[in-house]
Parts: sequence; structure tokens; C-alpha cells
Amino acid sequence: MILTTTNTIEGHKIIDYLGIVSGVSMNYQKGTLTFNMKKWYDALEKEVSVVKEEAFQQLQSNAAHLKANAVVGIKVDLEIGSTGSLTVSITGTAVKVAT
Repeated sequence: MILTTTNTIEGHKIIDYLGIVSGVSMNYQKGTLTFNMKKWYDALEKEVSVVKEEAFQQLQSNAAHLKANAVVGIKVDLEIGSTGSLTVSITGTAVKVAT
């Protein structure tokens, strides 16, 4: 499946717009207390990668249910809550492109 932040796909013609799809994933930071900021940022970076991948997988699954073979106009929203919660929300338009 083609995923892109642009509204078109170079070399492919969009033949049908199937609807807006999204993927959302959330996780709570594990309650580790550390005074080492590098360790804290490394852990946060790893957690963002995991949660973002889960959200992208959900987005692709939702697009596949609509029989899409691409998602265009993808937007990624990341929120880190004051309690350590991490939410990644991804939205885009599921389309059918000529292959």
C-alpha cells in the first residue's frame, strides 16, 4: 500500500476517492524515575516509534477495509500528556490508484 503526505502520487492516477481513514494508538510512559535526561529522551523516542507504527498499521488496515491501495494527504498528530500518556493520531484519504 502506498502511503504519502502529498495529495497526489507521482506516476499514478487516482481513480477513486474512498473516504477518510485514521489510525490512533495510545500508550502510557512507564513510571521510571531518572535524573538522566538522555535516558528519558531515549526511552521517549523508542516509545514514540512503537506507538506511531501501531497507528500506521491501524491506518493501513482501515484503508484496506475500503479496498484502497493507497492513502494520500497523511497528517500525523503527536500528543504527550502531562501524565506521561502518548497519543499518535494519523489521518488521510483512502484512494484507489491505477497501477
